Amino acid sequence: MLLTTLSTPSVDEIPTMNELIIRVALDTPLRQLFDYLPPATGFAADPGVRVSVPFGQQQLIGIIISIENQSAVDIAKLRRINRIIDEKPVFDTALLGLLSWAADYYHHPLGEVISTALPKLAREGAALCAQFQWWSLTHAGKTALAAGEPRRAPKQLALMAHLAPLSQANVEHLNASLPGWREPARMLLAREWLQTETRAIDHNQATRPPLADGPSVSLITQPTPSPEQQAAIDAIGDHQAPKYQAWLLHGITGSGKTEVYLRLTKQHLARARRVLILVPEIGLTPQLVGRFAARFPDAKLAILHSGLTDNERLSAWRSAHSGHAHIVLGTRSAVFAPIPNLGLIVVDEEHDASFKQQEGGFRYSARDLALVRAQALGIPIVLGSATPALESLQNVKTGRFIRLSLPRRTASAQPPLLRLIDVRNEKVHAGLSSTAIAAIKRHLAAEGQVLVYINRRGYAPTLACTACGWVAPCTACDARMTVYRKSDRLRCHHCGADRHLPRECPQCGYAVKTVGQGTERVEESLADTFPGIVIARMDRDVVRRSADLEAVVAQIASGNVRILVGTQMVAKGHDFPAVTLAIVLNADQGLFSTDFRASERLAQTIVQVAGRAGRGARPGEVLIQTEYPEHPLLQGLLSGGYEAFAAAALQEREAATWPPFSHLAALRASGTQITAAIEFLEAARLSAGAYPTPIRLLGPAPAAMAKRADRHHAQLLIESADRRALHRFLRDWLRQVATLPEARRVRWALDVDPLELF
Repeated sequence: MLLTTLSTPSVDEIPTMNELIIRVALDTPLRQLFDYLPPATGFAADPGVRVSVPFGQQQLIGIIISIENQSAVDIAKLRRINRIIDEKPVFDTALLGLLSWAADYYHHPLGEVISTALPKLAREGAALCAQFQWWSLTHAGKTALAAGEPRRAPKQLALMAHLAPLSQANVEHLNASLPGWREPARMLLAREWLQTETRAIDHNQATRPPLADGPSVSLITQPTPSPEQQAAIDAIGDHQAPKYQAWLLHGITGSGKTEVYLRLTKQHLARARRVLILVPEIGLTPQLVGRFAARFPDAKLAILHSGLTDNERLSAWRSAHSGHAHIVLGTRSAVFAPIPNLGLIVVDEEHDASFKQQEGGFRYSARDLALVRAQALGIPIVLGSATPALESLQNVKTGRFIRLSLPRRTASAQPPLLRLIDVRNEKVHAGLSSTAIAAIKRHLAAEGQVLVYINRRGYAPTLACTACGWVAPCTACDARMTVYRKSDRLRCHHCGADRHLPRECPQCGYAVKTVGQGTERVEESLADTFPGIVIARMDRDVVRRSADLEAVVAQIASGNVRILVGTQMVAKGHDFPAVTLAIVLNADQGLFSTDFRASERLAQTIVQVAGRAGRGARPGEVLIQTEYPEHPLLQGLLSGGYEAFAAAALQEREAATWPPFSHLAALRASGTQITAAIEFLEAARLSAGAYPTPIRLLGPAPAAMAKRADRHHAQLLIESADRRALHRFLRDWLRQVATLPEARRVRWALDVDPLELF
């Protein structure tokens, strides 16, 4: 049923029987669209245009979805649109179709899906085009200035004298010429001696032609593609008229996948088409942006990621929407960027879990939506990775994707030599074995750089008392607090709780000690072992902004930093040619996890970290520290590489009927008490009644970390071998779930194709 709000209409608001019905999506959790009447002053707008509408006591901004001839609600009860914001659609038909598809597939309110696709300022009504203010003297102002006014306001007089010979001046000119001009301008506006005009600057295709005659390519020497690279370029770019095909570019680390992206981009820019490049994290954007900017100096790049300010994000989004940008490069949400004449989509590091939105309301996969967008537009899409997701490899086997291999590193670089270090037989200090220390000395002496990977931030994972067994807990989570020695703090990585680092056990008064190690402790230990050697750290504690990351990467590239310590951030696509040694600490995480995806993530991480070594002319070495060197996963990686691991893992998945051989959704709930979350999920399970055979409901069960940020979490898993049957079930079932009395006592959300289960 469509929601309406009753009010007494004015004469102008009284509807006529033949009026159009405007169906609008609003940013609300309600799973419906809302019917409105056109503005009383007339209506001329298409689907995809933003409108301002009354909603209860509020004024909301929504998107026109369709224009109908009738409504399920009595026309006399419908309210009118207040204002049409845009002259042309914010989303074209194809992109609006993608958003509608996403809302249907992920079973999420369309209004919230659309909200995700818009920058914050655009959601608030900012214009589609950049607005510039122009200032000039009024006739009264010119008369006053000729009479010597204003005599007692020198700053106002200076501004008027500056504007007198100009027909108009914009804000940028005034900021540069007369700092502090705004307050005098405000006073002159009040006296009507000054006037201002706001005009839009529309960077459209007419004002900035696409690179139809071929892009201006940098004169920097470009590498000659290897035979495998050239085969991939020829295969993907073989068609003058674009058509849909998903290509899996499976290239080992250092094999030159980016060069393939660059060559394909050149082809599409020359055909006046635009290119969308998706990367999993902002950590990958600086190097990739640098490569594209250097190769195509005349092409306009629009960069979209979470590290931008609201104004920067709006500016980049406008550049994409207008067609001013030839290349759009961004993280997850950039999959929704409005790009006219899009010709190619590239998803780099396609296996990365960061492409899946796993928190909040709308939990979508940018990689999967990129595939849907490419198919709807009839254009090619390239998924690149050295460690493809098992789902992607299965899609190759079934013929949905075509696989292109880059099995060799570029130039003379050779794959690194991998070795397992059995730490049970080693002397270990702060997580580093004696073999690892000796290898670091050897590589530093040979002028190589060293990368040390450990997937734990902070100084140590926890603080413990050896007398009574107390372990520093987070009072808001079922988690231990992480030790930060430099700042003398205990912090929770799950809820952000922060408190002073105690010197004694709060229970028995005995001295406490740190347990385990994180990046901060490894960095400290390396600094003590190798005095005078410059060490850098790359993790979320020291790299909070893209500028921080760029600074660290620049130091490494310059050779000033000799040892780099980091978490997952160091493993994601960075090119450090001087790194000759990579060490993986604590490789056993994930070997015995109950999550069926844990082994895949561990294998991908090891291969990606190993790939940072030996990318230049000198050979690379990789040391993997473990207490289980005989484990089949580690042995398989050493003997057969990622391909052998993936083949065995797919067989295991098929035998256990886990994805990609089945399809999952998770109904997640949280409450102030675990009983509320479990009771809601039990009620949801019972409401399903006698569901069809292809569907299985598993649970409910508390999450592995049941308590996070003072809320208790649980989930109910829905599984089916038939994707269509799963979605038919979810569509009908969620209507019942939303009406359950227990639903009002919890926060709940549906996660389709979840990556995290336990």
